[in-house]
Amino acid sequence: MRGSFFLPAFGLLASLGFSGVALASEPDKAPPHQAWSFDGPLGHYDQGSLQRGFLVFQRVCSTCHGMRDVSYNDLAGIGLTQQQIAETAKAKPQADAPDAAGRPTMRPGLPDDHLHSPFPSDAAAAAMMGGVAPPDQSRLAMTHPGGADWLYAFLTGYRMPPPADAPIVPGKFYNDWATGHMIGMPPPLMNGMIQYPDGTPATVEQQARDITTFLVWASDPHRNERHSIGKAVMAYLAVLLVLAIAWKRKIWKRLKTQ
Repeated sequence: MRGSFFLPAFGLLASLGFSGVALASEPDKAPPHQAWSFDGPLGHYDQGSLQRGFLVFQRVCSTCHGMRDVSYNDLAGIGLTQQQIAETAKAKPQADAPDAAGRPTMRPGLPDDHLHSPFPSDAAAAAMMGGVAPPDQSRLAMTHPGGADWLYAFLTGYRMPPPADAPIVPGKFYNDWATGHMIGMPPPLMNGMIQYPDGTPATVEQQARDITTFLVWASDPHRNERHSIGKAVMAYLAVLLVLAIAWKRKIWKRLKTQ
């Protein structure tokens, strides 16, 4: 399973803007805005999309990238049960203390462990990835210009075959959101490359939407709670406003009758 996803995962490294090729969108071009459930003051994360996005991360992104700021226990925030968290963590062995002979050892993952990079060090990652270590994805959606809209635009921006007027560069792929529109990594997502347990068709667009939602959650996991508090505060203030208006009318009515 791990090997079968290596190529798309390696492509995701490029698609997220961190290969040796510059991937920022054109300076004068903003990515199309998408309708996200988490947009606006009343927005909230869609739990189904979060769980599907985590599946894409597991099957594709985690082959090259880590999320050092996210622990397996944090996945309770996307609706995973403690049993699911424990099983997910256990499937990811972690480096343990050396044995008596000084040899490195591994242990099953624990819920308190973080989603570390699969490479032992940045130097090792760079050596295997053409000189550039795949960056951590914990805050990617927050730090990359364009945020969620750019991530979705790039992941769905590959065009195969390329436009008729596009230059043909051996080993390069055309993407509407790559600088110069050419990139050395293949498309990271393919229709039907994974199966969603809830039966949602795993189109490129759906996978891109789900992984983007998950990356946004990873960068701002408390948005739902913050928005819920905001709604409660607004409701409280609305009640106070109604009471204040009623009290004002009562006072003015009393003054007019005097």
